[in-house]
Amino acid sequence: MKQDDVRILKEVQRNTELGMTAIDTILDKIGNDEFSLQLSKQALHYSEIHNRALDQILKNEGDVYRGSQIADMMLKGSIHASTALNISKEHLAEMMIQGSNRGITSMWKVMKHNQMATNEAVELAQELVDFEEESIQQMKEFL
Repeated sequence: MKQDDVRILKEVQRNTELGMTAIDTILDKIGNDEFSLQLSKQALHYSEIHNRALDQILKNEGDVYRGSQIADMMLKGSIHASTALNISKEHLAEMMIQGSNRGITSMWKVMKHNQMATNEAVELAQELVDFEEESIQQMKEFL
């Protein structure tokens, strides 16, 4: 497996893990309504993309992304701090939009710097970018 593929697929894994962790943390703070249903659907889609990236890496005997517990705790801590005084849907949707924007930026960066990657890795990365853009549009409904 080319190193460019590995870098792109690891970034796909990293971004999807961040998205799933953020959603899990936010879901603990809200009730069961349309907003939570939308977030749950997004988490499921993140999981599907993550697993496909993992499958590609394992199929080609590459190194998988190993998330850091410190980064995970920092993300959760940041969400808890940001929602300590405001757990409105508007605020939570805004946080999700900001996270998706960061994810899009990091994916474009890794794709731009790893242009020798195969179509399979790039297509999965582009699918994640498209999903993030779609998620932003869905979150705008809750602003």
